[in-house]
Amino acid sequence: MTWFSLHLVSLLWAVAGTSPQIQHSCSVPSAQQPLVNSIQKFMESSVTSLAFPNPSILLAMNLAGAYDLEAQKLLTSNLIASGTNDLTIGQLALTIMALTSSCRDPGDRVPLLQRQMENWVPSSPNTEASSFYGPGLAILALCQKNSEAMLPIAVRFAKSLLVNPSPFNVDTGAIATLALTCMYHKIPVGADEGYSSLFSQVLKNTVADISMRVKDDGIIGDIYSTGLAMQALSVTPEQPSQEWNCKKTMDTILNEIKQGKFHNPMSIAQILPSLKGKTYLDVPNVICSPDQELQPTLPSYPSPAPTSASNITVIYTVNNQLRGVELLFNVTIDISVKKGSVLLVILEEAQRKSPMFKFDTTMTSWGLMVSSINNITENVNHKTYWQFLSGETPLNEGVADYIPFNQEHITANFTQY
Repeated sequence: MTWFSLHLVSLLWAVAGTSPQIQHSCSVPSAQQPLVNSIQKFMESSVTSLAFPNPSILLAMNLAGAYDLEAQKLLTSNLIASGTNDLTIGQLALTIMALTSSCRDPGDRVPLLQRQMENWVPSSPNTEASSFYGPGLAILALCQKNSEAMLPIAVRFAKSLLVNPSPFNVDTGAIATLALTCMYHKIPVGADEGYSSLFSQVLKNTVADISMRVKDDGIIGDIYSTGLAMQALSVTPEQPSQEWNCKKTMDTILNEIKQGKFHNPMSIAQILPSLKGKTYLDVPNVICSPDQELQPTLPSYPSPAPTSASNITVIYTVNNQLRGVELLFNVTIDISVKKGSVLLVILEEAQRKSPMFKFDTTMTSWGLMVSSINNITENVNHKTYWQFLSGETPLNEGVADYIPFNQEHITANFTQY
């Protein structure tokens, strides 16, 4: 999806702008609520004056109902004070939704995003599916602000999705579903039926693609894409031909939480709304209570018993074989670290042993991302980045979160998408 008028028409849009009802939902059993509360508390504890002001976290806090009101106020203030020059379309859209859910005026961010979306076109007919993620967030955010003005942009976006041949991406499909669902429910009375037909067709295709990624255990794509996919499947007016077993998905996610899989604040922010029965379409309906009392301190689940400090050996390879890049290399080193160390520790130890493994990182909303290894730096214009793999399988956690096992072969591969 993309980040992307008469008085009578305006009235028709207002009448048609009611929020869609959730079609399929499942709730967390009362016995498991402390588990959900504990990860929310952990997510909220990541908010500090020095931390990256993450709009996804504020959005999740507002939809779920914040426990730490001081953290909520701090993050809101930091987002209000933040600039827009370095924001992507997706980040700008999330900031608008986060501030809206805080009952704050996003200010000139809305017309800025509107202008960016008016100029948006896919870079090519074969544009990667993931490149529709930011524009999809933009349409979702602007649909909730001025759906009438977004109609032609949403049409362009929907038509681009219809003809895009790139492999399906669950996160992008989920955001596209939420955005087009918003637009579908805000088509004005008396409008050309072509709008409804177009949005219905794209929603039908996208929902079918999402449902094809539902695994036997209920996970949709992977555990970190499941949260957005749950939101999409719970509100779409076009249901998949095979009914989604929401309870199975919920049970598996709760089990993954018990196993400590959700320990990154951003991953929690994406799953939390679904655990609380909310979606991004609920943003305009959040009721702000600035004078509400602090909620009681939540019980934390006990930490697992510490494991022994025995060492493990990880095989670490850095590889660059891309043509057009001056320095080609493929170097491997064995690194010994304490069991339970995150991947970042392996990278730091390799760097200490050899300058060939020198690396730099960039802070993002998902945490630290490796941006450069051995002086070869990712480049958005060239569509290159450093991809980390376990064997031949891409990692779905960052270097500050992933915990390697003994004799695991980790490869950092300079990749073009």
